[in-house]
Amino acid sequence: TPEFDAYVRQLLTELTSKAGQKCTAIRRAIVPTGRVNEVVEALRGRIAERVVLGDPRAEGVTMGPLVSRAQREEVVRSVEELVAAGGEVLLGGVDQPDVVHADGSVAPAPDGAFLSPVVLGFADPQTPAVHDVEAFGPVVSVLGYDSLAQAADLVTRGGGSLVTSVATHDPATAVELLTRIGAYNGRVLFLSRDNARTSTGHGAPVPHLVHGGPGRAGGGEELGGIRAVLHHMQRTAVQGSPDVLTALTGRWHSGAATGDDGTHPFRKSLAELRLGDRIASAEREVTLDDIETFAHFTGDTFYAHMDEESAAANPFFPGRVAHGYLLVSWAAGLFVDPDPGPVLANYGLENLRFVTPVSPGDRIRVELTAKQITPRETDPYGEVRWDAVIRNGRDEVVATYDVLTLVAKTRDELRADRTPVPETAAVAP
Repeated sequence: TPEFDAYVRQLLTELTSKAGQKCTAIRRAIVPTGRVNEVVEALRGRIAERVVLGDPRAEGVTMGPLVSRAQREEVVRSVEELVAAGGEVLLGGVDQPDVVHADGSVAPAPDGAFLSPVVLGFADPQTPAVHDVEAFGPVVSVLGYDSLAQAADLVTRGGGSLVTSVATHDPATAVELLTRIGAYNGRVLFLSRDNARTSTGHGAPVPHLVHGGPGRAGGGEELGGIRAVLHHMQRTAVQGSPDVLTALTGRWHSGAATGDDGTHPFRKSLAELRLGDRIASAEREVTLDDIETFAHFTGDTFYAHMDEESAAANPFFPGRVAHGYLLVSWAAGLFVDPDPGPVLANYGLENLRFVTPVSPGDRIRVELTAKQITPRETDPYGEVRWDAVIRNGRDEVVATYDVLTLVAKTRDELRADRTPVPETAAVAP
């Protein structure tokens, strides 16, 4: 199956990459008992086909030596300890292998630290040594299991791992195994035919994923991105009025002061715009004809908009109501300044919530407030997040959401020969 092939590829990669000298290298390959021999033979074929041991300077070499002869001796001692505990060498061995030298010749290198990939098998997969002894080199033990419960038990016997990879195309199997083994791993990678070729792989965590694990894996974690920085900072709760919180956080908070100096906020560049700058629109009445026109034009003929009796039977509606997206579209028309200016594009909205239904005859208006201003370091424009609130004629909140726009930093950036062009597609506001 594709999952079998992905499994074997991962085994080979982790067995030979850096000669198996990685903290994430696979030390225990846990496979269905009836497929142990199949996995071993597949590995045998791939090793014979793809692994060329030797001096990395020689053409065609795919696997180099261990870091030192002392390390080779340590790995050999670990392999001998595993064999003494009941392990059987199925592939490879600890004798000096033939290697490709820098001049292209092939012969043993007794003064080097070369070791062939070693695959061990255990008649009893619960043998303590196979879970306790780590041969930090190109060594893996293949263990058979007869049920998912036993497979999970074998994983947990390791006492904590950085990562476990599971090759399966069955979501139910993935759910069961994660439930059983998740607490014993810093990361669990599920491989299937859908993601095997694009996955970062067993031993390659991406920067923003947790890298670390419980127990023998160290009990800690390494982090990428801002999370790593935050772990070295003190988290402090701050209380205050909306105005104080706005000043402290650089983000406008509901209830803080707003400003309207007579200039539409869309006519202001980032240099001129201030948190709290607001436009309060005029009202617009919603008619039944508007609702029906929008329904037929868009194809959204959901009964709450078209069937008075059915809508009234719904516990959330008093009768036929306007489409939420009709109201959001109208709101854009109510707050927009249509002429060319500092606002270059509207690239989306977030956190949309419809709170109060709007019936035919209701009137709506919108308040748009500059909520967050984020200049881009390397671009002549920045991002502005606007707090949008739609209200009805009774001053009830109809909908809330954030509007996201790209705005020129200064008016100089609007000259024809310097008009910034966003990399992402956007719709004019």
